[in-house]
Amino acid sequence: MEQKLFDSERRVMETLWEHGDLPAKQIAALLAEKAGWNKNTTYTVIKKCVEKGMVDRQEPGFLCHALLSQAQARQREAGDLVDRVFSGSPSQLFASLLGGGKISKAEIDKLRHMIDEYE
Repeated sequence: MEQKLFDSERRVMETLWEHGDLPAKQIAALLAEKAGWNKNTTYTVIKKCVEKGMVDRQEPGFLCHALLSQAQARQREAGDLVDRVFSGSPSQLFASLLGGGKISKAEIDKLRHMIDEYE
């Protein structure tokens, strides 16, 4: 079973996705500025990401490298959303988006094109 990416872990991952490999100290500085986190909080979350296999941390300087790509994280979370909220039915997700007026004609056309490409 794949590990869930919690909001705090997502912040660390987004920092790595945006900036590439970074020392833990620099991740802590960026998240202090963005989220108001202290260094200990950041290091604890990085440790959790390492334990879950989402980040590789190496010496010197505790250099962190994302092992989980942003695309992989999105796929996991989309699948989880469909399973949890729409009983595993992607068509129910689309019906909900269409019925709620949350999707534009341009986005519908884009989805049609993506489906055609997939087939």
